[in-house]
Amino acid sequence: MHPGYGFLSENEEFARRVEEEGITFIGPKHYSIAAMGDKIASKKLAKEANVSTIPGWNDAIETAERAVEIARDVGYPVMIKASAGGGGKGLRVAFNDKEAFEGFTSCRNEARNSFGDDRVFIEKFVEEPRHIEIRCSAMRTAT
Repeated sequence: MHPGYGFLSENEEFARRVEEEGITFIGPKHYSIAAMGDKIASKKLAKEANVSTIPGWNDAIETAERAVEIARDVGYPVMIKASAGGGGKGLRVAFNDKEAFEGFTSCRNEARNSFGDDRVFIEKFVEEPRHIEIRCSAMRTAT
């Protein structure tokens, strides 16, 4: 089964159920989807594999005050991001302490309301980035 692109291709439970029913899922295994759907977990996984990532704080931040401290350490501008976010939801860019404080609060609220997960982390904001996204699917040919 090929899930197409979008929600089913990124749904851990869907992939798990397909696998449990003995159907070949053309796409990542359910445990890979789970790891990549959690940005904090995926950044830690990348770091363990010695993959270069954007500098930042790769743990959940609990308070706006702590977010400001971390943003200062990382260096403005920063991105305040929801661990479960996507499509721009749960993302704020901050250029100073006031924006980091307010951005943390609004980002956390949006993350909770949109994803049921209010964990937020911080990365350095890369101006004019070049973004390459690669999707790999293993295909099996019937013989």
